[in-house]
Order: sequence, then C-alpha cells, then structure tokens
Amino acid sequence: MRTSENGISLVKSFEGLRLEKYKDAVGKWTIGYGHLILPNESYPKPISEKQADALLRADLVVAEVGVQNAVTVALNQKQFDALVAFTFNLGVSNLKTSTLVKKLNAGDYRSAADEFPRWNKAGGQVLAGLSRRREAERALFLS
Repeated sequence: MRTSENGISLVKSFEGLRLEKYKDAVGKWTIGYGHLILPNESYPKPISEKQADALLRADLVVAEVGVQNAVTVALNQKQFDALVAFTFNLGVSNLKTSTLVKKLNAGDYRSAADEFPRWNKAGGQVLAGLSRRREAERALFLS
C-alpha cells in the first residue's frame, strides 16, 4: 500500500512548504515539506518545489515501510494514510513503541484512534498545531 493523494495533502497541509532551511519546533534543521536535514545533506541554497516534492515522497516511503512493518492487522487506505502522516511527523521508532500500535495490533481500532491526540507535544510542550494535526489524523483514521 502507498500513501494516497489525500494522505499526501494532509501531510503537506500541516508541514507547509519552506524552500529555505529552517529550524523546526524542537530546533532541528528542516527544509521543504518537513524534511529533516540529515548529517550528510547540505542545503546552502533554496530548493525548488519539485525538489521538495521529491524529498517528501522519499520520506513518505520510509514512513510507509515503517507502518507496514509495525502494523499486523488489516488497514484500509484512510487508516494507512493517517498512520503514515503520524509516522512521518513522529518517526518510525515512536510508532513501533506506541500504545497506539499496540492497541491497533490487538484489533482495537477505536482505542488505537483515541491515542492520536496524546502525541501533541514537542520539547515537552503542548503545541496547538500538533493538537490539530493529531485530530485530523484521528478523523481520517476513523473515516
């Protein structure tokens, strides 16, 4: 399964597009649609929107594989998209160790969905944007 255009739009809407590198809410260098700049990468100049899309799609593959490896129950497209958006933002390791995925793999989809809002902090602080994002992911998961 791959992320649908609906899922990609969700990620883009919350990440926003920044063609020049910037520090995210926890101080990590980022560019494009929330691409974390890796130690072996350098972006001294702005990138194009096409480059930002390519970075996003490559990052989504990592999230997709993470979801596929962590989740053992059947998912529909909307559930998959919501989990990929969540994983894109929080990382595969957080997904794998989350109560959300434990409940999901136990077949308790509703309780799993109720875990999304708990992931609304960055640097220990509740962020309104993350609260909105988690509610959007939860809504997509349940739709």
